[in-house]
Amino acid sequence: MQSQYNPTEIEEKWQQIWEEQGLYQTSTETDKPKFYALSMFPYPSGNLHMGHVRNYTITDVIARKSRMQGYRVLHPMGWDAFGLPAENAAIARGIHPAKWTYQNISQMRSQLKRLGLSYDWDCEVTTCSPDYYKWTQWIFLQFFNAGLAYQKEAAVNWDPVDQTVLANEQVDSEGRSWRSGAKVERKLLRQWFLKITDYAEELLKDLDTLTGWPERVKLMQANWIGKSVGAYLEFPIVGLDDSSDQGLANKIGVFTTRPDTVYGVTYVVLAPEHPLTAKVTTPDQKAAVEAFIEEVSNQSELERTAEDKPKRGIPTGGKAINPFTGDEIPILIADYVLYEYGTGAVMGVPAHDTRDFKFAQEKQLPIKVVIVPTSDDVETVNDTPLEAAYTEPGIVVNSDQFNGMDSPKAKTGIIEYAEQQGWGKARVQYRLRDWLISRQRYWGAPIPVIHCPNCGAVPVPDQDLPVELPEDVDFSGRGLSPLAQLDSWVNVPCPNCGTPAKRETDTMDTFIDSSWYFLRYPDAKNDSAVFDSNKTNDWMGVDQYVGGIEHAILHLLYSRFFTKVLRDRGLLTIDEPFQRLLTQGMVQNTAYKNTKTGKYFAVVDIDPNDPKDPETGEPLAVFYEKMSKSKYNGVAPEDVVAKYGTDTARMFILFKAPPEKDLEWDDADVEGQFRFLNRVWRLVSDFAANGSTKSSPSNGDLTKPEKDLRRAIHTAIKEVTEDLEGEYQFNTAVSELMKLSNGITDAKCKDSPVYKEGIETLITLLAPFAPHIAEELWHSLGHSSSIHNQPWLEYDPDALVADEITLVIQIKGKTRGTIQVPANSDKAALETYARESEVGQRYLEGKEIKKVIVVPGKLVNFVVV
Repeated sequence: MQSQYNPTEIEEKWQQIWEEQGLYQTSTETDKPKFYALSMFPYPSGNLHMGHVRNYTITDVIARKSRMQGYRVLHPMGWDAFGLPAENAAIARGIHPAKWTYQNISQMRSQLKRLGLSYDWDCEVTTCSPDYYKWTQWIFLQFFNAGLAYQKEAAVNWDPVDQTVLANEQVDSEGRSWRSGAKVERKLLRQWFLKITDYAEELLKDLDTLTGWPERVKLMQANWIGKSVGAYLEFPIVGLDDSSDQGLANKIGVFTTRPDTVYGVTYVVLAPEHPLTAKVTTPDQKAAVEAFIEEVSNQSELERTAEDKPKRGIPTGGKAINPFTGDEIPILIADYVLYEYGTGAVMGVPAHDTRDFKFAQEKQLPIKVVIVPTSDDVETVNDTPLEAAYTEPGIVVNSDQFNGMDSPKAKTGIIEYAEQQGWGKARVQYRLRDWLISRQRYWGAPIPVIHCPNCGAVPVPDQDLPVELPEDVDFSGRGLSPLAQLDSWVNVPCPNCGTPAKRETDTMDTFIDSSWYFLRYPDAKNDSAVFDSNKTNDWMGVDQYVGGIEHAILHLLYSRFFTKVLRDRGLLTIDEPFQRLLTQGMVQNTAYKNTKTGKYFAVVDIDPNDPKDPETGEPLAVFYEKMSKSKYNGVAPEDVVAKYGTDTARMFILFKAPPEKDLEWDDADVEGQFRFLNRVWRLVSDFAANGSTKSSPSNGDLTKPEKDLRRAIHTAIKEVTEDLEGEYQFNTAVSELMKLSNGITDAKCKDSPVYKEGIETLITLLAPFAPHIAEELWHSLGHSSSIHNQPWLEYDPDALVADEITLVIQIKGKTRGTIQVPANSDKAALETYARESEVGQRYLEGKEIKKVIVVPGKLVNFVVV
């Protein structure tokens, strides 16, 4: 064995051996309990960052420890490989997105292997591969056949540079695209949607079953689904009778959670895009309304709804009737009302809604109080001008037969009255909207639909899947989707009637790919089915899922939705995909910023003792921020690995902070973990060189040093095991390894079998954290099988029981010394030991003892005069 610890040589050696031996191939021994350990798969950008390293190391420790505990473990990796960045790279570099993507995958796969992650690479999936997106398309058709996929015209966020639709989350607070930086426009396009709203109630209700999820993630999902209980009410439009335009087109429908305030409605507001806007607009307001609509169309949804932005609106000239009062009330349009939300219209109750109050004041609209805090306020309600909206429950006033009721009771009564009169009904509504999945780009899974002039939207037959992406496309980045410009690909016969037809040219949102990838891993090579239900149901749900908090809403919600739909299609037997969820914190590093200019500076260019702007000499702000290229504070994993080795990088990542907290990078702490591994190396090397010569005695014959060491050994087993379960406190587990290492180093029984037990225990407990050095040290002791195939250790409760305790001796409450006494001593014996000790005799000589206080197991205090 080498005398010096050489991490690079050791790690390369064992990574090659493990790969040759197939050490991490998924076990098919179904008699063992299963454990599915999964990290969120990465987009193949070409380089790993420290956030990746943290995510994957956390999951790897869990997987390794589970194998050693006797589980059959599925621990796979794949690539979320479709998406706009690759297409932009193709445009910028003149390279096909596929070539760019696969080059990046190859590079990142090598980086992952260098980290010693225990993946079964036979399970690898790549979402841009036809053998994967064939089944993405097949799943889309399952939604289509179930009536859960449909097309409609919708207002969307349009990036005029990238020429694609953006989700709300991809538009920043300034209304700009998250990637191109372009000012986002609103545009009406015919789009494909999935009916996630059909599952809104189940998605909300089943959050209660996710006991292994962080509460904040469940709350974020519940808020996103946004269940509201209230009433749907209709306001007739003046001048439009019941015979006009199909059904309810003569009425404005609104949803409200406050039907108790309906007698206070003094106006209604339509979204500018609402179909009724044109009908209710009077000739004298037409030009102003059209100009306003044009202006609003260039705003993003975030700009229109931001709390800190003024609410703008104009009257249409039209009027509606409040059916509860018979009053005519004005109809306005405003930017803060969105057609995609609810009914696309709201009733204005300025006396009891903060936003309505401010809007009514600006527009000089009537304000009518219908709720007061107490019955004492009833007499003065119409005499005192409001200074602010009253939004709490109270007593109903100015509301005909409902006057004097508590407002919660009035809600029920008013809904019943509305139903009797035909003005409305009770309704449950959700903030959640159907999922817009259309993208007008090339690098995504083509939507497998053919548009026929006779048959309409026709699904591509299963035998014709996948609908492959053509290679001979133009990546100009301008105009229509590259697919829409390729006539030879677009023009096809209808599968039903043979009539000349056209392919759908939109591709699917990449969230589709990541909404089911975890179902493919257990049967990744299946070319005849999306997956074998027996295999996937055997492994699902995922026992531990690890990923960033930024995916807490959409990815996790969509994955839950897909699971429930595929369950209802008979493919799955589970209700939820992820049993436990860990959202790891970010990796941060020191950043230097000139707060006047907003410019960041590279760490290497700044003196940490005197941080100044190299250009202006101004002092720089110093703080921790998430590592990023734009902040010049990133640390490349390969640099750390080259200097210290993979095991050190893993140990630092795990030790520096609890997994759910942000981690602050510190070179000194990285160096500290490297020194620790070197100490372990020397400790085991010395033992391997000297060996153990003493035969093993019976437990009762152990010497005190042997008992002390054995107690340290089994304390470490107990604590590390507990830290790797439940809340996963990896940082304290590493601390326990350090304590055990110190205990072994200080032990006075180096020729004892207990010492050997300590050495082998330290290596075994270290194995999930630092797999390479643990393997090397294990084999240096003469073992021929892998440390990673060893059973996880169980602690001996008897070893934790101390034969002796340290007894503190106090005189008048002041500690004077300590002695070792038998652990099972009673109070009388403890007092005797204290009196007769050298410490006791020295401080009690010539003193009168007034009182003796004995705290069993801790101290004896003599009160003397």
